[in-house]
Amino acid sequence: MPLPELDPEQRRAALEKAAEARRIRADIKDRLKLRAIPLGRVFELADDQDAVAKMKVADVLGAMPAYGPVKARRLMERLDIAPNRRLRGLGPRQRARLLDEFEGSS
Repeated sequence: MPLPELDPEQRRAALEKAAEARRIRADIKDRLKLRAIPLGRVFELADDQDAVAKMKVADVLGAMPAYGPVKARRLMERLDIAPNRRLRGLGPRQRARLLDEFEGSS
């Protein structure tokens, strides 16, 4: 299915919206690395903000202190979370298990 044709104003608005979403996601990851925001707060933001809800769980975990892509992948496998799962797609039990995992470090 081809993408719809956008007039220049619609294209500009879409580009601005996408850039803002990237800024929000980058800010969340930076704040996680600096321990300036707990993981539970990120889940709360995901409930309210579409840009945060669309973040991949692997990217969020990879931004946690002492975690990288491999450690994040292993944790997701252990907790039975699909590798392509986004924050919005996490169930309450998966969220709770992740919070338990990071309780001391978030």
